[in-house]
Amino acid sequence: MKKDIHPEYKEVVFHDLSADYKFVTRSCVNTTETTEFEGKTYPVFKIEVSSQSHPFYTGKNVLLDTTGRVDKFNKRYAKK
Repeated sequence: MKKDIHPEYKEVVFHDLSADYKFVTRSCVNTTETTEFEGKTYPVFKIEVSSQSHPFYTGKNVLLDTTGRVDKFNKRYAKK
C-alpha cells in the first residue's frame, strides 16, 4: 500500500439526535467533537436518523392504501 494516501480509520461514536442513541463503529469520517462512551473518549459524529429512529426499523411505518392506487391505474390503462 502507498503511504500517506489513505484516510485515518478509527473508532467513532455515531449519535442519533432524534432517538438519543449512541453506537461505536469504525469510520473514516472527520469530526472535531469528542464524547465519553463506555468509559473511553471517542470522536463523535451526529446523525439525524439511525435504525433506532427510522420508521421502517421501529415498526412505526405508515402503511398506504394501495388498493385505491391499483384500481385507479387499472381504470386509466385498461384495454378498451
